[in-house]
Amino acid sequence: MPLRRALTGIQPSGVPHIGNLKGMIEPAVQLQETHEPFYFIASYHALTTTKDPQLLREYQLEAATSFLAFGLDPGVAALFLQQDVPEVCELSWILACHVNTGVLERAHAYKAARDLGREINLGTFSYPVLMAADILLYDSHAVPVGKDQKQHVEMARDMAAGFNHRYGADIFVLPEPLIREEVATVPGLDGRKMSKSYGNTIPLFLPPKKLRKLVMKVTTDSKGVDEPKDPEACNVFALYKLFADEADQEALAGRYRAGGMGYGHAKQELFERMDAFLEGPRARYSELQAEPDRVDAVLAQGAAKARRVARSTIERVRSATGLSLAR
Repeated sequence: MPLRRALTGIQPSGVPHIGNLKGMIEPAVQLQETHEPFYFIASYHALTTTKDPQLLREYQLEAATSFLAFGLDPGVAALFLQQDVPEVCELSWILACHVNTGVLERAHAYKAARDLGREINLGTFSYPVLMAADILLYDSHAVPVGKDQKQHVEMARDMAAGFNHRYGADIFVLPEPLIREEVATVPGLDGRKMSKSYGNTIPLFLPPKKLRKLVMKVTTDSKGVDEPKDPEACNVFALYKLFADEADQEALAGRYRAGGMGYGHAKQELFERMDAFLEGPRARYSELQAEPDRVDAVLAQGAAKARRVARSTIERVRSATGLSLAR
């Protein structure tokens, strides 16, 4: 029996951070063991906010290199640039002709941009349609996403179900979101969700000294060294849990509750765990940065595989809608 297909994308917006790693990159790469994975760099999505061509080129390479640094196997997975599979634009238009604008007005990303007074271009408004095309084009069964992105997968599923019902056939696979609840939201330096828009991130590939400096900035309360502390209410401990096993988590939690340990000690523990975890990927990232042609070759290989699947899907869609003259 063929493996179920998984699809995920990363928007090229600079060097990924710990939140990207735990919420998306790690769970996506782990799917190599259980699914046929397709990973794409969401360059079209990035155009809604990034208008600097040189930055966009750099960001795309950084995103691809990050996936490879954390264990993506090009022999198993397809890693590609969104724009290298032009069928996604065709499918996006076809889906857009079948979705009501009221649905798009309820999208979280659109409402957030509106509430923050950001530019609302057509790309921002139709973001969920392009995301649905990304998912449905590859017959994706599973889509690993952060909790805040669950709505997009649900919208894609609704579009697929509506399309299938209208045309009386199982044209699209109905996707399911995959969410690891324990890391659904990763706290940033200030305790809010880690996000580049908040300026509270911990980038993945910092050298140790810079990494430690950032970790020491994680916000804590004002309790003194001798006072007992609640580990479950501490941003430092929340980040520590992402890198330590259960026994070490329990040991550090006991030190919190016993008193006699300052937050500086907890931050040092966090730094050491984080630095040890990132040491190998950091080295692989540096090697790949020095060999961009190697990354380009992986992207070309992934695009070729993705296009084979995309063309099959588009043929079904064209036939169902009447765009194909084949009878």
